[in-house]
Amino acid sequence: MTPIAEMGDGPAGPAVVVRPRYGEGCLADVLPSVLAVLGVPGATDLLGLRATLDGVRRVAVLLVDGLGHHLLPLAAPVTPTLADVLAGRLGTLTSITSGFPSTTPTSLASLGTGAPPGAHGLLGFTVNVPGTRRVLNHIDWSRDPDPLRWQPLATQFERAAAAGVTTTVVSRASFAGSGLTVSAYRGAAYQPADDTGEMVTRVLAELAGETPRLVYAYHPDLDRTGHLFGVNSPQWQAAASDVDTMLTRLAEALPPDAALVVTADHGQLDVPPECRFDLDADPRLRAGVRVVAGEPRVRYLHTEPGATADVISTWRAVLGDAAWVVSRDEAVAAGWFGPIPEAHLRRVGDVVAACHDQYAVLATKTEPPLVSSLIGYHGSCTAAEMLVPLLVVRGSR
Repeated sequence: MTPIAEMGDGPAGPAVVVRPRYGEGCLADVLPSVLAVLGVPGATDLLGLRATLDGVRRVAVLLVDGLGHHLLPLAAPVTPTLADVLAGRLGTLTSITSGFPSTTPTSLASLGTGAPPGAHGLLGFTVNVPGTRRVLNHIDWSRDPDPLRWQPLATQFERAAAAGVTTTVVSRASFAGSGLTVSAYRGAAYQPADDTGEMVTRVLAELAGETPRLVYAYHPDLDRTGHLFGVNSPQWQAAASDVDTMLTRLAEALPPDAALVVTADHGQLDVPPECRFDLDADPRLRAGVRVVAGEPRVRYLHTEPGATADVISTWRAVLGDAAWVVSRDEAVAAGWFGPIPEAHLRRVGDVVAACHDQYAVLATKTEPPLVSSLIGYHGSCTAAEMLVPLLVVRGSR
């Protein structure tokens, strides 16, 4: 078992472990860099965007859920615009990392706040609410706990608006006012868009107003399709083609003083049947565990008093090289979440199990049946999950 903390972060194949590059090229650095382009006082251009976007006064940021950097070549045969990007014929493409865990609520909060997961507190797809046995699903969350207290940081949208930048979020109508939306996007006006065509129309309309302007759009369909049908399935290819159509329309219609920045919250990989553990079917994996949270690729185990060491030993013995199994203290000290204030610390399990390669730990009785029936997963620390694209396209001048 190779400790994650000892692995490098250079060029990587999809199964190699990648560290989050907080402050040096990660998802949390995107909006601070965009705000610097738009002239917001004190904003830091951590990604070096001003070098290519000098004079830009309006920026659209599009986050495509699940569009990992390693998936771009798979998509290229059915996505002519992305194929042009890969060939160097359109825009500038680099890669950045998500935070850890590489999961949607954690990443959206990092994008919106400009902060690592430890600071904003949305530390997983699901987390145990400290002092209770409740497991909070950050995707299915309204007002309990209060988003303003659960995620206490100001957002980059609030910062932009305070500096006179008109800010808008374009996303599904059903997401308006959710706990995750309030946590990640507060400070921006919300424009609903329930399909690709409507999203493009809304984004372009918002870009056309008085400058400076920031328009952020979130597109969820590629990730959902990968979960249900698998990466590079015919359904996934159709969803990727739909993303490409959206990119084409946006890039072609950009005003001369505008730019389009495209990124993702994480990648995705398929988990075959032979790589699936089930903690609800193996009493060894349940022994000493009070609450199970996280998701199949990265588990948070909240243990019974005094049981942490035994749980770590047992999980290491059962999972072997399939996962990195450590205490909360070790995971935090390794820097995977960034600095964590005391108020957020117990949202991480007493034990963290991050899966390697294509492995996953299911909970077939504890979690909804849909979770175990999925084909595609993410959340852990492989390059396939952690590396996401950063595409910058400037309007024609």
